[in-house]
Amino acid sequence: MEQMIKQRIEAWLTGSYDEETKTQVKKLVDTNPKELEESFYKNLEFGTGGLRGIMGVGTNRMNKYTVGMATQGLANYLKKSFPHLDEIKVAITHDSRNNSAYFAQITAEVFAANDIKVFLFDGMRPTPELSFTIRHLGCQSGVVITASHNPKEYNGYKAYWDDGAQVTAPHDANIIAEVEKITDPAMVQFSGHEESIKRIGKEIDEAYLEKILSLELSPDAIQQNNQIRIVYTPLHGTGVTLIPEALRRKGFSNIIRVPEQDVSDGNFPTVESPNPEEPGAFKMAIEKATASGADMIMASDPDADRVGLAIRNSKKEFILLNGNQTASLLTYYLLRRWKELGKLTGKEYIIKTIVTTNLMKTLAERFGVEYYNVFTGFKFIAEVVREQEGKKVFIGGGEESFGYTIGEFVRDKDAVATCCTLAEMAAWAASQGKTMYEVLLDIYTEYGYYKETLIPITKKGKDGLAQIQQMMAGFRDNPPQSIDGSKVVCIHDYLKSESVDLLTGQRTPIHMQKSNVLQFITHDGTIVSVRPSGTEPKIKFYFGVRADLKDKAQFDEETTALQAKFERIKQELRIE
Repeated sequence: MEQMIKQRIEAWLTGSYDEETKTQVKKLVDTNPKELEESFYKNLEFGTGGLRGIMGVGTNRMNKYTVGMATQGLANYLKKSFPHLDEIKVAITHDSRNNSAYFAQITAEVFAANDIKVFLFDGMRPTPELSFTIRHLGCQSGVVITASHNPKEYNGYKAYWDDGAQVTAPHDANIIAEVEKITDPAMVQFSGHEESIKRIGKEIDEAYLEKILSLELSPDAIQQNNQIRIVYTPLHGTGVTLIPEALRRKGFSNIIRVPEQDVSDGNFPTVESPNPEEPGAFKMAIEKATASGADMIMASDPDADRVGLAIRNSKKEFILLNGNQTASLLTYYLLRRWKELGKLTGKEYIIKTIVTTNLMKTLAERFGVEYYNVFTGFKFIAEVVREQEGKKVFIGGGEESFGYTIGEFVRDKDAVATCCTLAEMAAWAASQGKTMYEVLLDIYTEYGYYKETLIPITKKGKDGLAQIQQMMAGFRDNPPQSIDGSKVVCIHDYLKSESVDLLTGQRTPIHMQKSNVLQFITHDGTIVSVRPSGTEPKIKFYFGVRADLKDKAQFDEETTALQAKFERIKQELRIE
């Protein structure tokens, strides 16, 4: 074991840590040397979005000390950033995970001990409501305790700035620097000034729901089709607090629940993973929908910022749409209704991320609406909204990983607003005599059949990070010359901030922040993107292809052909 790891372990056994923590460390020393090393081989990094890690004792784990030290660093930075304010305010909420309420309380107490006013929700709430609350109450920052859709062993700490978005430059790097200065729990003010903590709840829910209802574009269609049968499941998470109520207030009266998954439980007992991107998470909801004759299924993740959608295909079977398909449906609906209602004035825009379907770009161009292409991560979408606030009008945006937002009042992914809009779109489609599936095929035949897939490769532990770095270096140093028989004509290297036209040799600067992402674009329009995950021990490969779909009857045949293309690319790039 490295000397640095031994020193960290010794500090936790002898330093200013409580006896329960010391006992747990001693137990690892005596019984589980591998877990001991994983728990102490590094400090849990406070990254650009905050903390995320496995819960337990140790410097590389989520616990009261890593949470407290992160909060002290953030508190110190807030005081430096807002010295002119008589009172600095933060809002805090949490999801349904084990220890989330506990970590939220610790966070609140550390802020309060630093003379910062705290608005602490009286129970779990969706992450997008925290984003809304920051702006609604005029806060300078906010924190949500969540590990999103990660496995039950994980928890996390996401920090927000005064615009309701996750922190971006320069604040992200500055906060990290302040957190890194907190090297010992003795430097953390863990308690004091409890009068600075104010509980909030119902009144914020009402204000948030009012904003969501204001997004409505097709009230007549909802009234005509308010009996459409919608199965909704929160997957044991926070969506249960607001999404069914929001759907009811929009006028939908046939909302079918999955009672076993309405139970908020950080062990997520009915699913292997509480991730709406995973088909297995929909098993119980599909059974309920099949038995009840439902028209659509929606599932949100534990902190209710992501949404998965399942609809019936032409054979009346339920299919789970991927994030690109749902983003395309939402974009098409919003743009079409804005145009039909005369709301497009030339100042509107949408936002997608660089690994999200180019169908969103095509839709924007065809409807005469500007679009922005940003890095993966909703904070970059929110950054554009902040920059354009008061100048242009943000219609909506999304990313392939099941995150979408509509309107400007929430600066993060919003499952509550998205579920309401998807249900509204289903009612609108019904008023046209169509299903959601038929609308999707209409989009493909008119604008092109864009198909995407994501292949995540997990590399756990200390060695995993090194393997991921090695894989990225290999693709950067020895890029593919062709992909599935089509010559690579352009490479975007977002770490080097340049695009290279391989036909002319011309190099063009990319005017974006640096990010470890590579994109290979071929002559036939295929796009392969490679990037390490910023929140999980994974490297992700994104494939995007396009075909003309002249007849909806050819959809299944074209799908098979494109899927075969994906398999050839995967084998050619040796992705396994």
